[in-house]
Amino acid sequence: MYVDKFCDKSHDDILDKVNKIHFVGIGGSGMCPLAEILMSKGYEISGSDTSDGDTLRRIISYGIPVYMEHAPSNVEGVDAVVYTAAVKSDNPELVAAREQGIPVIERSVMLGIVTRKYANSVAVSGTHGKTTTTAMISQILIGSGLEPSAIIGGKLPLIGGNSYIGDSDIIVCEACEYVDTFLQLTPAVSVILNVDADHLDYFENLDNIKKSFRKFTAQTSKTVIVNGDDKNALEGVSEKHPSPITFGFGQDNVYRAELTSCPETVYDAFDFYCKGEKLCNIELSVPGKHNVYNALAAAATAHYMGVSPEQIAENLHSFTGVHRRFEILGNPCGITVADDFAHHPTEITATLTAAMQMGFNRVWNIFQPHTYSRTAMLLDDFAKALSIVDKAVILEILPVRETNTYNISNVDLGNKVRNSICIDTFEEAAKYVIENAKQGDLILTMGGGNVYMCANMIRDKLAELEK
Repeated sequence: MYVDKFCDKSHDDILDKVNKIHFVGIGGSGMCPLAEILMSKGYEISGSDTSDGDTLRRIISYGIPVYMEHAPSNVEGVDAVVYTAAVKSDNPELVAAREQGIPVIERSVMLGIVTRKYANSVAVSGTHGKTTTTAMISQILIGSGLEPSAIIGGKLPLIGGNSYIGDSDIIVCEACEYVDTFLQLTPAVSVILNVDADHLDYFENLDNIKKSFRKFTAQTSKTVIVNGDDKNALEGVSEKHPSPITFGFGQDNVYRAELTSCPETVYDAFDFYCKGEKLCNIELSVPGKHNVYNALAAAATAHYMGVSPEQIAENLHSFTGVHRRFEILGNPCGITVADDFAHHPTEITATLTAAMQMGFNRVWNIFQPHTYSRTAMLLDDFAKALSIVDKAVILEILPVRETNTYNISNVDLGNKVRNSICIDTFEEAAKYVIENAKQGDLILTMGGGNVYMCANMIRDKLAELEK
């Protein structure tokens, strides 16, 4: 249910009072970078988790003690506990911490506390493209020698992870709107990529989403950089910023892109303008018009922060994407296997449109719907998006945090998608596409859950057949 939320600054002085900080769920993509930043500042870090993974192994490699179970003893002797929103209130570590009077701080609140320690904080918001754009901005700033700190929702090849510890007063992070977590941030610069109807289980309607974005931008101290081609995004800018910096293809935008690549080109190139003056030509190494918008937002942000057009162009050209964003996993048997995080119709449409323009014989999409509410509320939009490809395989809906009060299933979606088949398990889906895909095809798994495991399964089985 949508409620009026506010920025919780009650713990803003906590980092001046504590030394030992424990993270519940330390292996999470949002928790790991916070732990790394605080460790670099001299704090003694510990953590717990129940799932193994690359980020958790990285944390352990630093010598940080990590417990692979949640137990009250894990918080003995600590000064503060940080937890993710996914951790339930009856978690034994949270219960023990509260009983002992240890401050307990939710991750988004701690992110706000940490970012307020940096004079030049950049928060990237929007329904789609946050991780890619945050990664692009980080790559430009790091490649230009500005030494920012960065917290990214996916792995950036340049730094081999999803966080970077710089020695400047700049920090770049994502600002997620779900359940208004971005209202814990008070950035110097906020970026709005787009505003779309999503997370309607919480926001209920688009007007509430725009209302939250206005609150977020009202908390921005210096400037707002917003997609001037997106009416909803413009309506998400607070009246406190009457002259935001706009970007887009429209002639009235402060920063503007003008495509220079040929229609059949896989990767776009565009001339980058500021107030009508051409600054440079930017050639991208990631596909799709949606990535032109992401790159334009990154270029506008970097130019505002003083990076030269030449450095912007060079670093955007060297940007090859982030983990789970049209990530090519292999080409066994001449069949390209890729994976993408897209889980909203707008994202799916952008990614599949780009895939269909890349010259593959056929494009197969294995889609894992993400939450019952999103699937039910946007059913026709999902059907239209999935109908773009040659063949769609629709998996069971991933419940995440929900129960199926909507009486919805993957079959309801499949009935609306041409050339589709509904298959419940990864094993069955992998078997089906391996038996039917041919050399020159693309198999693209897609969804916000664990569907990447299906992609890995397909790649590995095709590799065995190739031997």
